[in-house]
Amino acid sequence: MTITVQKPPCQVTPRETGSEQPELRLYGVAGGNTVTHYSRIDKIVIDVPAFAHDRELAFWRNATGGETGHSGRYPEFHWARLPGQAIAMLIQRLDEGPGRVHLDIHTDDLDAEVARLEALGAERVRQVHNWWIMRDPAGLLFCVVSEEPGRLNDDNARRWD
Repeated sequence: MTITVQKPPCQVTPRETGSEQPELRLYGVAGGNTVTHYSRIDKIVIDVPAFAHDRELAFWRNATGGETGHSGRYPEFHWARLPGQAIAMLIQRLDEGPGRVHLDIHTDDLDAEVARLEALGAERVRQVHNWWIMRDPAGLLFCVVSEEPGRLNDDNARRWD
């Protein structure tokens, strides 16, 4: 599915639920309507240069008291469960570049979520596997990751429609 965002991409309207917070409605997406989908902040990702990766992994394992494991699909990733939290941590070994921290947003509709975030001021940097690396308005990197169907719902994610 291709999503085209036409200018102006959004309009702020009052919520009908009585909330004082305005609602952002995207237009020009999928034929002039918003695309109903789910998304949520799923992971805190600590990007670490290769020389410091093992030490960093041991540090966060002990600092959080959580279980850690290795991703079989992507050898540069080590996950860490955070007890009592809905969000996870990922320690990612970098081939190059400085250490940093970024967020992963998971979604059940990658195209719709990327278009929504672009309308808010984010920019695409590049696509890697099944996710987009993006830059927020302040220039900070984050990722938008495609989630398996059915995992996100009203109980664990934000519904956008």
